[in-house]
Parts: sequence; structure tokens; C-alpha cells
Amino acid sequence: MNFKNIDTLCVQAGYEPKNGESRVMPIIQSTTFKYGTSEYMGKLFDLEESGYFYSRLQNPTCDMVAAKLAALEGGAAGTLTASGQTASFLSILNICGAGDHVVSSATIYGGTSNLFTVTMPKMGIDFTLVDPDLPEEELQKAFRPNTKAVFAETISNPSLVVLDIEKFARLAHRNGVPLIIDNTFATPINCRPIEWGADIVVHSTTKYLEGHACTIGGAIIDSGNFDWEANAEKFPGLTTPDESYHGIIYTERFGRTAYTNKLVAQMIRDLGPVQSPMNAFLLNHGMESLHLRMPRHCENALKVAEYLKAQPETAWVDYPELPGSKYYELAKKYLPKGSCGVVTFGIKGGRDVSIKFMDSLKLAAIVTHVADARTCVLHPASHTHRQLSDEQLVAAGVRPDLIRFSCGLEAAEDIISDLEQAFEVIRKEA
Repeated sequence: MNFKNIDTLCVQAGYEPKNGESRVMPIIQSTTFKYGTSEYMGKLFDLEESGYFYSRLQNPTCDMVAAKLAALEGGAAGTLTASGQTASFLSILNICGAGDHVVSSATIYGGTSNLFTVTMPKMGIDFTLVDPDLPEEELQKAFRPNTKAVFAETISNPSLVVLDIEKFARLAHRNGVPLIIDNTFATPINCRPIEWGADIVVHSTTKYLEGHACTIGGAIIDSGNFDWEANAEKFPGLTTPDESYHGIIYTERFGRTAYTNKLVAQMIRDLGPVQSPMNAFLLNHGMESLHLRMPRHCENALKVAEYLKAQPETAWVDYPELPGSKYYELAKKYLPKGSCGVVTFGIKGGRDVSIKFMDSLKLAAIVTHVADARTCVLHPASHTHRQLSDEQLVAAGVRPDLIRFSCGLEAAEDIISDLEQAFEVIRKEA
């Protein structure tokens, strides 16, 4: 059945059991799959038939969950990966090689920033990081003849910059390249970037999608909308014969899903960064309640932001849904149902006092994670972004005193009580 309501898609999409089959999406915990003839398996290897032959490439459970996520994002096809970092990496490597260039927002997750500025340049892929708030004419200056993609986050981690997706889509398409959006923080419940012009969407499924901090995973969703043939000279890997697959031309053979089929046939096949069937199974269980969980995360976060703003010891607080936020209007446009459960703030007295405040929290755990059922907290300058210099921190939108506070699904009153007792600690030491 074709369901239109995203709430129903969360529960039903991706798997439709036939008569007598498991009602719950099954775990196909197998590395290999049996076929009756050598000829048929040969056709699988030649991409002439669809099917499964080895779980390093594709697995039925993973494909069913990827199909659900593609439906949630409004995409044509999806692929699960071993982690969110893998998804970001492969989304670019699938269309870029040595000598190519990518324009990326500077306000992105610290691990992604390091991937783009340290690791991938060693492969010969160059990146220009830009301030996403610059006007279009300034951003245009970052493009080069060898630019092959634009990358950004819907809501940046941890700086909570809300991207003007339409602006970035116009820039990308004017230059004949796809826009890749990391939609981890917003999830398709609160924003579907493809509807605003994005061509490829990536996720760390480890976060809100799975929701319980039990699995590591990522995903790449192909909108099927970008016209690779119209920009054939930029993307020869998709529009010219692939000699590793008997001269197949992906755009001719697969049409709208050329990007995804090349991703699996080349990147996943050769590098092997797959998500396990068990992780995919648990991810599906998380997504079945995504439409119920996200409103609670956002509700709690707004209450926490309002509470923090009212405290005299708070130096600053940022949350896109908070009136007065720099991104309040963009949030209303792109995130009308809510943004995310993450609030950032600093404590008067600077970095050391902010760290003392964080260390005094009891309900909120200090963990290297964000966006799950339990409230957690982190000081990015000391943890996820500690490899960056002060100048790089500022460019990434990360203040030295920034506390990233991820509101879970607990009662808002209890989360606020925890903040209050931490304020009492620093008040006594003031």
C-alpha cells in the first residue's frame, strides 16, 4: 500500500508481509544466499537481475529498513551504512575523486569537519568550508570548475545553525552539482530536505532515528531528482561505462536510482562499510516510534531553553524555536513542527564555570552521544571538537563555553530540577 501520512510510514513502510510470513520485519542474519543455477548468480554479479548474494553488498533486512527511511524522506532509494560518518564519507566519495572539490558549510559536526579538512584531502579531494549565513553572491565565490557537490546540515551539531536549504539548493544547482544534506538532528519528522531542493540526504541513524543509543549506523537517501546526464562531464562515474561491471552505464541502466546503484556496486562492494542486519532490525524498531518521540524531545527542549534564559547565571542560550534566536524565522519556515531536542548555552564566568556546571548535573549524563531517549550533555570544545583550534572552533560556531544539552524523553520538570541543582552548586562557589 502507498501511505501518505508520515506517522503511518514510520510504522508500516519498508516491509509488507505476505500470507503466513512474519508480521514483524525479520532479521535475515545470513552472509550468503542460495541459488539454483550458476547462470542466475552470474546475472546478479552483472547487475542484470535483482537479488542477494552476499551481505557485504546488500541484505534483505537492511534494504527493508533503508526503504522505510527513503519513504520517510520522500526519496527514490536508500542505503544503510556502518555509521553516520561512513554515510557522509561515501555520499561524497561516490561522485568525487582525486582532483575534485566540494563546498561545505563550516558549521558541521566536528568529526565531519576533520573528515573533510584532514582525511579526504589526503585522497586528493579538496574542501572549502563556508559560513552558511553569507549571502548567495558571497557563497558563489567558493565554487570552482572542479566543484562536484555541496554539503551542509539541516540543523548543525552542535551550533544549532538552521540552514537556508533553498538558498543552498539554488547555489548547488546553478553550478550543476547536487546538494547533500545531513538531516540527523531534524529527522524527516521535522524536515524533509528533498522537498526544499536537496538531492541526497544522509543520517547518523545512531541518533534520533534509532533513539535508544543501542546501535551505530548511518544512511544515504537518494532523491532521484538530480539530473546526472545534464551534467555528464562532471560525473563520469555515473554517465560513462564502468569497466569493473562490464561497461555498465549507471544512468542508462538505473535511471533515477543511478546514484544509489553505483553506491552499492562500487563503494559498498569495495569498502564494505555495511550496517549489520541486527542493527538494522533495532533501527526499525526505533523508527516505528519516531513520530511520537520527536515532539516530546522538542517540547522538553523548548521548556529547558525558556528556563535557562530566565536564569541570571546563564550567559547565553540558543535554541531555534526560542523567540529571539537568530534562526527563529528559518526554523518557522523549514521546521514548523519543531526542530530538535538539543539546546546550547554557556554559563557566566566562561569555559571553566560552564564545565563545573556540567560536571554538577546528575540526571543528565556526560556521554559522547546526543539525541536519544536519555538526557545527556557534552562540552564540545573539550570533547567532540577538541582537535580544533580556537579559530576553527569559532568558524564552526562552537564557543569555548558552549554546553550541548540533549533533552531526552523524561519529564521536563525533572530535567529542569537537575539544571536547578547544578545552578545551586555554582552559586555556592561564586
